[in-house]
Amino acid sequence: MTQAATPGVDGAVRDVRASETGFDTRLYARFPTQGGRPSGELEALEKVWETPTGWRAFSAVNNNFVGFLFIVTAFAFFVAAGILALVMRVQLAAPMADVVPQETYNQLFTMHGSVMMFLFAVPAVEAVAVLLLPQIIGARDLPFPRLSAYSYWAYAIGGTVFFCSIFFSLAPSDGWFMYPPLSAGVYSKGINADFWLLGIGFIEISAIAGAIELIVGVLRTRAPGMSLAKMPVYAWAILIFGVMIILAFPAMIMVTFLLELERAFNWPLFDATRGGDPLLYQHLFWFFGHPDVYIIFIPASAMVSTMIVAVAQHKLVGHELVVLAMIATGFISFGVWAHHMFTVGLPGASAGYFSAASMAVAVPAGAQVFAWICTLSAGRVQRNVPSLFLVGGILIFVMGGLTGVMVGMVAFDGQAHDTYFVVAHFHYVLMGGMVFPLLAGFYYWTPMINGRQLSERMGRWVFWLCFTGVHVSFLPMHLTGLMGMPRRVGVYLPGRAWDLPNLVSTIGAFIMAAGVLLFIVDAVRCYGRHSGAAGAKACNVFNGGTLEWLSAGNYGVRSIPVVSHLEPLWADPQLAADVEAGRYFLPGSATGQRETLITSPTRAEPQYVQIMPGPTWWPLLAAVFTAGAFLLLTVKALSLSAACAVLSIVFLMRWVWNNDRHMEQTSVDAGGGIRLPTYVAGPQAHGWWGAVLLCVTLGMIFLMAMFGYLYLNGAHPDWWRVAAPRETLLPGLALLGVAAGSAYAARPLMARLKHGSGASAMAMALSALCLCAALVIDVRDWWQAGLRGDASGQGASVYAMLAWHGSVVVAVVLSAFYYALRWMRGLAPGPANKTLEALRILFLYAAIEGTAGLLLPRVLP
Repeated sequence: MTQAATPGVDGAVRDVRASETGFDTRLYARFPTQGGRPSGELEALEKVWETPTGWRAFSAVNNNFVGFLFIVTAFAFFVAAGILALVMRVQLAAPMADVVPQETYNQLFTMHGSVMMFLFAVPAVEAVAVLLLPQIIGARDLPFPRLSAYSYWAYAIGGTVFFCSIFFSLAPSDGWFMYPPLSAGVYSKGINADFWLLGIGFIEISAIAGAIELIVGVLRTRAPGMSLAKMPVYAWAILIFGVMIILAFPAMIMVTFLLELERAFNWPLFDATRGGDPLLYQHLFWFFGHPDVYIIFIPASAMVSTMIVAVAQHKLVGHELVVLAMIATGFISFGVWAHHMFTVGLPGASAGYFSAASMAVAVPAGAQVFAWICTLSAGRVQRNVPSLFLVGGILIFVMGGLTGVMVGMVAFDGQAHDTYFVVAHFHYVLMGGMVFPLLAGFYYWTPMINGRQLSERMGRWVFWLCFTGVHVSFLPMHLTGLMGMPRRVGVYLPGRAWDLPNLVSTIGAFIMAAGVLLFIVDAVRCYGRHSGAAGAKACNVFNGGTLEWLSAGNYGVRSIPVVSHLEPLWADPQLAADVEAGRYFLPGSATGQRETLITSPTRAEPQYVQIMPGPTWWPLLAAVFTAGAFLLLTVKALSLSAACAVLSIVFLMRWVWNNDRHMEQTSVDAGGGIRLPTYVAGPQAHGWWGAVLLCVTLGMIFLMAMFGYLYLNGAHPDWWRVAAPRETLLPGLALLGVAAGSAYAARPLMARLKHGSGASAMAMALSALCLCAALVIDVRDWWQAGLRGDASGQGASVYAMLAWHGSVVVAVVLSAFYYALRWMRGLAPGPANKTLEALRILFLYAAIEGTAGLLLPRVLP
């Protein structure tokens, strides 16, 4: 059998196409004809992937362990936010109730919404993906397991501290959206709002880190033969989910950054009396907020598509249509944000466009619903708890979608805006589109995780309690909303006919809570007898056809199979036995370390064997001190915050220090006589893809800052009173050009010179120095021109762009220092180096961003 890839001259891998080698899935058919595996091979594989025990378990980084903890933590936040909702419902059960003071009620509804959206909804679907995705695509693990661990610990630590603020009356009280001017320093004294801004911003960074991991995982770690056409719907959804996160979440990071700048330094970014504009906040927030709904819905809908195939025992009707519908949903969702702003006085043309876009986004969602209905109709539906939650969730979601079309109409939204009708709408959408699919997933995939089922009998009680509770709780809210009951009000007068509907809603909330409590009892019973993170043998009780039902341990599947069908276990009944016998790729540890297979993005052809990092404390320590740096800023403990920031950087550097290793074995037998490299650099390396996605994220954040500048300039041009300095424009551009040129030249210098590693280190240092010099010149010129951040919207927006670019430059300087340390220790050999390739991308991006920030305020206006 011929090789799939051969080493190139520069140490990278040259992808050899099927036309050159005959590397075709038909040749893979030889794999199952291999004889027995060498004795001790499985034991060695288990030893390499063994999870630490005792207190050392918290240093584990494999997806089974981290994903399980992730799911448990996210569900714990769901329960905690639900308890806050129950307190609110008790307050609203009767008019003029005095259960909690008004300020406490304000904190309750703010924390309920914030926790549900930022600590449960997105993290929960991301957590399921961390656990489930590698199994579905046949990978050993995600490509950056330590990044997954860091993402989880940052989320868990930051989220716990953020939630606990409510017990000390430090929780925010301005709504989960934190609109200024209510959340600005003038009206929101104290540090409550700062807890929200810094805490949520930090948690968003964690979500972005997880998204980058998942995107690269989908694109580069799929089982051989799993081309894009054969990729499961769930993998498509996670790819779309990740892309949407890195495009939408930057707006949230920037808007929290801008509001904190206004609160901390009195920069009038949202103060209309000094050239700012509170509507800028709403535009940025909802550019994140509305896609966020579909970021939650798309992975959940893919879970539904996956489970419905097993429930109906029939292939998904319209598979390609469902994939296209998810892509269309993600695309359209970015053009719908301002339908949350119909009542702010948008121009008629803008309101009409956003209303039409709101209607259009219902079309691809409807296509998925009809595909599910057709699949159920075409198959023989199994009567079990997952099918109950799937059908019930579809019904609830459709009802929420219909009211969504209603509020998408400008005239109706003017009547229903900020009433309980909107509360009812988005709870129906989120319960049917996310919570019920998640509960169905728990019942469906628990046998995969734990080897045992949750109780079918108790599950039916859980379903009917939750299903009944949803309707009893939220259906009357449509009525109270149309009768004029406003949101976020904890006390109302008697005699307005709101009494009975509110009482019914409160009863419904407790019915739903009873269902959740019963589920928790069942889950503790099931998982208490067998650790869900231990990698128990999968028990395919629902006869699923996708790869997650292969028996697996901490190492994932016994051997990485070849895929030629959307439901490979249905297409080849012998596949599971062949995989368990080790008859496919990587049946053992070829290098004696943790490994996975990296394949090409489109055709999933094997390209190289990735050496995976093992358990370590560094991601946990880095997350602890990163959280400390953010949270100590909240209480203005600047010295301690700076110390935590330094320690977090040290631990991050130590974390990645050993990741870039040149193996003595430059190639290994990956199975079937196919030899693959163990080290590549450049565009074929998975690290290169991660660096590109990081720069895309940074670019979106800076793009939001540029939008803020342009928006304020268009809204309040009379506050643009300081002439832009242009005398040093050319020197600044020259410095940025040298920075980009030095970074670009680093790779050829390393590859072609005898002492290329030292030359590349010098080139990177020169690039960082030029970036710093250009930033200093830019700041100095604006200061000498008389521009001040606290004087006007012009000053605030310009210095906000400079502040953000300054943080990128700091990252560049630290990266240059890190690379210089590696060079001094002899860890930057040529002719190709993964660390150099990744850092070059960051340096080139910083030069491009600096150029945009230098030109924009000087050219416009």
